[in-house]
Amino acid sequence: MTALLRLISFSLAVSSLTQAAEPTTVFGRAMGTTWSVKWIPQTATRDPAAIQRELAELLERLEGFFSTYRPESEVSRFNRITSTDWIPVSAELAEAAERARGISALTDGAFDVTIEPLLQRWGFGPHPVPARAPDDAELTALRSRVDWRRLEARSSPPSLRKTRPDVAADFSSVAKGLAVDALSERLARLGCGNHLVAIGGDLRAAGPGPRGDGWPVAIEDPLSTWPALGRLLLLRNGALSTSGNHRNVRTIAGQRVGHVIDPRTGRPVSGPHLSASVVARTCADSSALATALFVVGPDAGETLAHREDLPVLFLLEKAGRSMGRESPAFARLPTAQVQTR
Repeated sequence: MTALLRLISFSLAVSSLTQAAEPTTVFGRAMGTTWSVKWIPQTATRDPAAIQRELAELLERLEGFFSTYRPESEVSRFNRITSTDWIPVSAELAEAAERARGISALTDGAFDVTIEPLLQRWGFGPHPVPARAPDDAELTALRSRVDWRRLEARSSPPSLRKTRPDVAADFSSVAKGLAVDALSERLARLGCGNHLVAIGGDLRAAGPGPRGDGWPVAIEDPLSTWPALGRLLLLRNGALSTSGNHRNVRTIAGQRVGHVIDPRTGRPVSGPHLSASVVARTCADSSALATALFVVGPDAGETLAHREDLPVLFLLEKAGRSMGRESPAFARLPTAQVQTR
């Protein structure tokens, strides 16, 4: 998931009839990107530094499960196992696999966490950039290892099983969403129920926001420099994720390729669409769905959005500018207005 979403600065003038409450903000780095949290303090005052440490410790724990950059992370160790027996894993990894299977089934395999062999060959994640792109024969061989149905999951006891010994998984397209959800739940337990959490391009809002009408969040226009916005929404008790290919790229034999790989073809996604944004109840769902919808593109994505009543926005390039293509459910979302000065 690329970092297409950015939190709106509270110095930005968002029109409202009520005065904004002043949020407390903490931030840091984790999962290969930046994270930030804003909350509106309640009657009890909590030490922001203590909250920051607790959230950072939680993120460090989750990286120990999901990071492919760490050889001894749980997913890295699981990928090296060649057994087809059930392997005990953490509840967090089992949950991620179960969530992923659900999105894979919903999208007919456009979302697939067993994509790790393709990511490795194209040089994404911790892998070195290759000297040349894979040919058709290589892609056919690699795609034979990629099939979400070959990674089974169960929650009691938490375990995973490969039905083929060389299956390998990368959960990054759902792990950041799960981490956002975990931070949101921890903040609620800490008494910071009115908050906004962001990790890279994934975020989740809870509570009424600083003005009582939701948290203002932006979907970036990939063809413009900040602060140009594709959309400005008011998000309340929901999650928003955006997926796109214009930031995380590699140059292979002189050709720029993006990091979102279509598991059905084995090739990086290409086309006129710049990004796909999805609003869902949880960030785990919005993150995985945004990746899947970016893979399928606006035509098939529009069909899926209608069928499932999903709030989806595609930004497409036309004549050097971006244009929006939104589902009916997205059009019903509340928007914020930016005042000109």
